[in-house]
Amino acid sequence: MNILERYHAMEYGPAPEARNEADAWLAGRDFSKALFIGGAWKAAGGGKTFDTSEPSSGKLLAKVSDANAADIDAAVAAAAKALPKWSASSGYQRAKVLYAIGRAMQRHQRLFAVLETIDNGKPIRESRDIDVPLAIRHFIHHAGWAQALDRDFPGQKGVGVVGQIIPWNFPLLMLAWKIAPALAAGCTVVLKPAEFTPLTAILFAEICERAGVPKGVVNIMQGGPDAGAAIVNHPGIQKIAFTGSSEVGKIIRKATAGSGKKLSLELGGKSAFIVFEDADLDSAVEGLVDGIWFNQGQVCCAGSRLLVQEGIADALIAKVKTRMSRLRVGSPLDKNTDIGPLVDLTQLDRVKGLIAEGARQGAVCWQPDATLPSSGYYHLPTLATGVSPANILAQEEVFGPVLATMTFRNTEEAIELANNTRYGLAASVWSENVNLALHVAPQLKAGVVWVNGTNMFDAACGFGGYRESGFGREGGREGMFEYLAAKLPLGPIIKPATSSVQPVEQADGVAIDRTAKLFIGGKQVRPDGNYSLAVATAKGKLAGEVGLGSRKDIRDAVSAARACKSWPEATAYNRSQVLYYLAENLSGRSEEFAARLTELTGANAKAARDEVELSVERLFLYAGLADKFEGRVHQPPARAVTLALHEPVGVVGIVAPDNQPLLGFISLVAPALAMGNTVVAVPSERYPLLATDLYQVIEYSDVPAGAVNIVTGRTAELAGVLAKHDDVDGLWLVADADTCAKAEAESIGNLKRVWSGNGRSLDWASEEAAGDVFLRRAIEVKNVWVPYGD
Repeated sequence: MNILERYHAMEYGPAPEARNEADAWLAGRDFSKALFIGGAWKAAGGGKTFDTSEPSSGKLLAKVSDANAADIDAAVAAAAKALPKWSASSGYQRAKVLYAIGRAMQRHQRLFAVLETIDNGKPIRESRDIDVPLAIRHFIHHAGWAQALDRDFPGQKGVGVVGQIIPWNFPLLMLAWKIAPALAAGCTVVLKPAEFTPLTAILFAEICERAGVPKGVVNIMQGGPDAGAAIVNHPGIQKIAFTGSSEVGKIIRKATAGSGKKLSLELGGKSAFIVFEDADLDSAVEGLVDGIWFNQGQVCCAGSRLLVQEGIADALIAKVKTRMSRLRVGSPLDKNTDIGPLVDLTQLDRVKGLIAEGARQGAVCWQPDATLPSSGYYHLPTLATGVSPANILAQEEVFGPVLATMTFRNTEEAIELANNTRYGLAASVWSENVNLALHVAPQLKAGVVWVNGTNMFDAACGFGGYRESGFGREGGREGMFEYLAAKLPLGPIIKPATSSVQPVEQADGVAIDRTAKLFIGGKQVRPDGNYSLAVATAKGKLAGEVGLGSRKDIRDAVSAARACKSWPEATAYNRSQVLYYLAENLSGRSEEFAARLTELTGANAKAARDEVELSVERLFLYAGLADKFEGRVHQPPARAVTLALHEPVGVVGIVAPDNQPLLGFISLVAPALAMGNTVVAVPSERYPLLATDLYQVIEYSDVPAGAVNIVTGRTAELAGVLAKHDDVDGLWLVADADTCAKAEAESIGNLKRVWSGNGRSLDWASEEAAGDVFLRRAIEVKNVWVPYGD
């Protein structure tokens, strides 16, 4: 046999990672006392434990403490006790602790990696080279944010005690994503790992002991769904951060409705992997391997939908099959393994069931000819072709090594297929034409877009989704805001509007028609139900009537807002010009609006003039900021830049307050418009004539038809309709507490972004009620990763 023949005959031999240190750690710990509360290790109050097993063999690893509600109470109490001192500590002091955690993790990173692989089943190459180093990076990166907090986030303070619930697919990395920014912000933490993968969180708690984390600042609570529910519902927690399924995210959104808790959700995905005909196909195939078979496809942003241009589809699929046949399925501790086991038998059964249903719906499922290990929860990589857009494999998150393939003819069809999902977490675009890639990226409804790459993450770059992939961001500057709160100038508690019809005395004089219409799609229209609502002056006389808007009117207004493409597609400079013009025209009718304010609210002439003038000033403010509240460019430690683009949320429903009715209305509508959103606004129920007078100004201020729609009527009823409408992307409401709570609970249909005053009004004349605080709510931050170099 010559050298060439020997070369071709060579096969990979086993290259197992030693596990003796991890086994010694497992043998030396009492897992019946695995709750880390107030700096001490404790058993669960009820004495219960749960089993954690090794996915590669099914063998028991440990019996771990299972926390109950009383244990969660103890952990929250410990976090609350530690909060005042920790939040009052200097940024430098917190930075030192975060840095110490990162350095201590570095000293034990091999143990972390092996434990992660044993407990989760992911290949050791992934845990060793990706998960653990990136977790360490998060703590060291956020040490810098801790020290820069006062400079970079003026007026912002840590939100308080934070409850965090993380999944099993990236146990250590998700822990780092959650805990690092919380500690940097001055918050204290109660974190629950997934019951499938508790081990690295326990080791992390030991690291906290060694790194000098003050007692009670970090509390690690092992447990199942009951422990998670106790965290979500605990009145002593000010924020919930959750990563997991969209179904559970909706349950948490509903459970926290009306509680005033801050909420961030990083949920499921069905990410598109788009390959254009000019792409480097070999590079795309390697990216696809990382996109869908990384961590056995158990990744929320897995590129599970391959969209390939028709002209290259056959060639690419052939290359994909060849590459799949060379993927090594086996022991996750073998350094040559590409695909390890799924995390548990229940997950394996779920993946098999979805593949069977996808095949029943017409997909052709192909797997390489390979032998699976005799024990463990293994599944072969699977390629599904002939997949229709409605097939379950194209719509549902499989969370396994399954790739669904579809073809497209042109760019527009690729974008349409990519956006044909209720999710919006990530996407990957492959083209040698960077102009094409950067043309497509902003049109994808996804929070992260990778150009000629996939599954790139960094602590400096935000990560999070649109739509039912959740809201909020993790990492970078955007992620820090999730653990901070600005002190808003709260006004008095809002009382619910009375449902009874109040008698209104007829005004002196005769008018042909005192009924103001709705404003939908740039036109004045009568309400669908042909009912009206009387509006009284401050003296109880009839000032006029407005249309009593209904569900149908809201539906028409949302349709008009969605159809208005010219406003979100306009340049920021053009939007600023229109808002300036709107302010100019309002100023020209200032005496008229001041008189209307006096007539309706009883304000004296000076106060009325001041409110109108401040309304004009507020329009000027947002006109000026329209082209200045911009994104950023992040420079991760890779040959890439990340463009953090500010994009409009979409259609935003706004329920405006009774107090300062003109200023409050403009203070909500103007920032939404400035960022390119279209608006469906419900004005003050008590003083709606100010908004109907304003639409007369809107009509001749070059505002495109449908950009602003005004539906008058009952606040509580219309707020509920907006909350339930799945084509409304965001909802801001200032109303009584019950209306706010119901709207938050009813928003779960599409997990729209909801901000409410939680039953309190604001002082709209204050500087704190203007500027960045609402501009941040008016945008989604999309991170586009653009590689460079040869």
